[in-house]
Amino acid sequence: MSDTLQITKKDNLGILTFNRPDVFNSFNKELALAVQKALDEFAKDNSVRAIMLTGNGKAFCAGQDLQEAIADNGLEIEQIVDEHYNPIIRQIRSIEKPIIAAVNGVAAGAGANIALACDVCVATESSAFIQAFSKIGLVPDSGGTFMLPRIIGFGKASALMMLGDKVSAIEAEQMGMIYKVFSDDLFAEEAKKIAQKLANMPTKGLAYTKHLLNQSFTNDLNQQLEMEKEWQFKATETHDYKEGVQAFIEKRKPNFKGE
Repeated sequence: MSDTLQITKKDNLGILTFNRPDVFNSFNKELALAVQKALDEFAKDNSVRAIMLTGNGKAFCAGQDLQEAIADNGLEIEQIVDEHYNPIIRQIRSIEKPIIAAVNGVAAGAGANIALACDVCVATESSAFIQAFSKIGLVPDSGGTFMLPRIIGFGKASALMMLGDKVSAIEAEQMGMIYKVFSDDLFAEEAKKIAQKLANMPTKGLAYTKHLLNQSFTNDLNQQLEMEKEWQFKATETHDYKEGVQAFIEKRKPNFKGE
C-alpha cells in the first residue's frame, strides 16, 4: 500500500485517487508503480465493473515529478517512460472495463495524456489541459501523439503540442477533447454518477466496444465491419444481452451483471 495513491471500492466502482497534492499529483516512481498494481488488481476483481481515476487537491496530475527525473541517482527519462507511463497507458486501453478520468484540476504533460487515454473524460470547469512537454524541450509521451490527433484532429493537436497552450475545460469540451464539463460544486457528484452508471451497465458489452475502438485505429473499413460482426455475435452470447432483451419485453429495469 502506498500513501501516494488512495484506493477505494464502492458499489461495483473502483476509484484510484492520486495523492501527492503538495506537488500537484505529479508522478514519481512510487505513484506510477502503485497505479499499475491497483489497475491490475481492479482488472482481476470481478466485483469492480468500472474504474475511475481522479486526484486530490487542486490538480488531477501535473505529469512527471521533474525533481525525480533530474536527481543524480534518478532514473533516465527513457526508463521513466518505458517503466512508468507506457505500462499505464497499455493497461487503460486493454483492461476490459470502462475507465473514466474525473479531471478535478490541471492535467499537464503525462497527466493530460493519461486522462485522454481513458474511455470517458470529464472535468471540472476550473480545470485545464496542457501539453507541457515543448516548454522544456521534450516530446509528448504517454500516448499523446497517438490519441490527441485522433480525438481533435491533426492540425489542432499539432498546434497544442508545439505551442504548449493551456486549454480550459470548457474549450476542451467544445473541441471534442473531453466528454463533459461540470461546475466545481457539482463536479464530484456528477463524475461519480457517470462512473456509477458505467459500472451498472452491461460491462461485458462495453469491453467489446472498447476492443473494437482500439482495433479501429489500424483496421480498414472492411476489416472493421468483419470485427463488428464477430464481436456482435460474442455480445449476443452474454448474460447481459439476454437480460436486456428480457427486461425490454417485460417492461422492467434490467439487472446487469457484467457477464
